[in-house]
Amino acid sequence: QVQLVESGGGLVQPGESLRLSCTGSGIIFDRLSLYWYRQAPGKERHMVALITAAGNINYVDSVKGRFSIARDNAKNTLYLQMNNLKAEDTAVYYCRTFDMRGEYWGQGIQVTVSA
Repeated sequence: QVQLVESGGGLVQPGESLRLSCTGSGIIFDRLSLYWYRQAPGKERHMVALITAAGNINYVDSVKGRFSIARDNAKNTLYLQMNNLKAEDTAVYYCRTFDMRGEYWGQGIQVTVSA
């Protein structure tokens, strides 16, 4: 059974940082593209960042220069370093991947940015 488990969320003030982690079990990350998504209250879920198996990276424009995605294949873990957080970054954050068997999502973790 494949499981993706996020950690590292919480409540921070504007300008502060958080690092999210997503650890997979029942699946091997090293050949897969890995994604972070987020869903703000009342809005649709959308992609924030992705990293391919080759290490190619893309970000949504709103987080460029502030967020950094990384992977540690030895730990089967995906990271999202979030710096200079803003109120508009408040959302539930999800990791996602897929392989030949299907698509997999984490359970989501809350990030709240508030003064």
